[in-house]
This record gives sequence, structure tokens and C-alpha cells, in this order.
Amino acid sequence: MANRLSRIYTRTGDDGTTGLAGPLRLPKDAARIEAIGAVDELNAHLGVLLAEELPEDIAALIAELQHRLFDLGGQLAMPEYEAIQAGQVTALEAAIDHYNGALPPLKEFILPGGSRAAAQCHVARTVCRRAERRLVNLNRSEPLAPSLLHFVNRLSDLLFVLCRVLNRAADQQDVYWKREDKPAPG
Repeated sequence: MANRLSRIYTRTGDDGTTGLAGPLRLPKDAARIEAIGAVDELNAHLGVLLAEELPEDIAALIAELQHRLFDLGGQLAMPEYEAIQAGQVTALEAAIDHYNGALPPLKEFILPGGSRAAAQCHVARTVCRRAERRLVNLNRSEPLAPSLLHFVNRLSDLLFVLCRVLNRAADQQDVYWKREDKPAPG
């Protein structure tokens, strides 16, 4: 692919709008732009996670997910373009099953934390949930391909599982929520 960005600033967004692929411009706070921005933010957090020392298979998986998220953003920018399909959702489910299968069953809620990599993965998971909320909001006014919503929903589940895997890889325990036992009021 040729270098497309010869000039970084265009001044076309100075009026509070941004361009999608093609001639369409939207306000920078439009639901579609909010969704694109949330997906981009998630991708950036995955990039920070990749800067951590990770098991090789997880690093490769995260790098692949970054590419798929870029595809997803492209699909949001070009609604006629179909990049995310059911097979990619199935691949996420297979990864969840693979990594979760080696973990002990959960009996308590987990707080974000543990190793640095797991904590960063928790941040990515929460940003993924925000991206999902932005997609759901957009879907109310402009129906999206169901695979987009399914993909982001499964991705947050995968990131949760990977948080636990990363803690184990770093010889850290998950941080379990401890309920404070207070006497009942009255």
C-alpha cells in the first residue's frame, strides 16, 4: 500500500466536522464518530498492552486483534464495506474457550489488577465495553451489521480471560473482591 498521508493537517476539521471515507462529513461528536473514536482508543490500549512483556502467543493474538479493530473502524467509516464477519466472532469464541479452559473456575468477582500486563488488559477490557456501548448507541439510529456488535462483545470477554491468563503467566494472583460485612441498617 502506498503512503497516503503526505500532509497530516488539512484544516478541514477546524469547523468541528470530520470526514468519513468518501465525501461525507459529520460533526466530531456524532454517534458514528464517537464509535470510531472508542474503537481507536481500544486499539491504542492494546498497543500499550503489547509494550508489556507478554507470552508469545498472547502477543501475536493481541497484534492480530489490533488489525481486526482497524478493519472494524474502517467498516464504521465506510458502512458499505464489510470487514467483520461471523467467522471472526467464532474465532474469538475459540480463543476464549482455549484460554479459559486452562484456568480454574471463578467463584468470586475479580478486581482489575495483579500484574502490570493484566492491569493494562483490564483497562483495555473496560474501554472495549465503552466501545460496545457506543456501537449499541449508533445501532439504534443507524443499524449496523450484527457481526460488529457480536465481535466487540466477544472481544471484551476474551480480554477478561486474558487478564487472568496474564496474571498466571506473571505468577500473580487475581485480585478478588472482598465484600465488607457491615451490620444491616436499623
